Amino acid sequence: MTTGKVLMIIGVILIVAGLVFNYAPWLINWFGKLPGDIHIRDEKKVVFIPITSMILISLVLTLIINLVFRR
Repeated sequence: MTTGKVLMIIGVILIVAGLVFNYAPWLINWFGKLPGDIHIRDEKKVVFIPITSMILISLVLTLIINLVFRR
């Protein structure tokens, strides 16, 4: 795959992500609310560690990248 095609795919992905964030935020409301995501709240600080959400995103991106760059 040439560099131009890769840049075009990345551009399309960024455009779609921007549209989702602006016009369909309910599609990403699940992020950080899955079982396994850690929320620690104290009087002065908040710690948020989205372990399960990041594992899920990593799996989905790995599948997409392997399908796009299959030889």
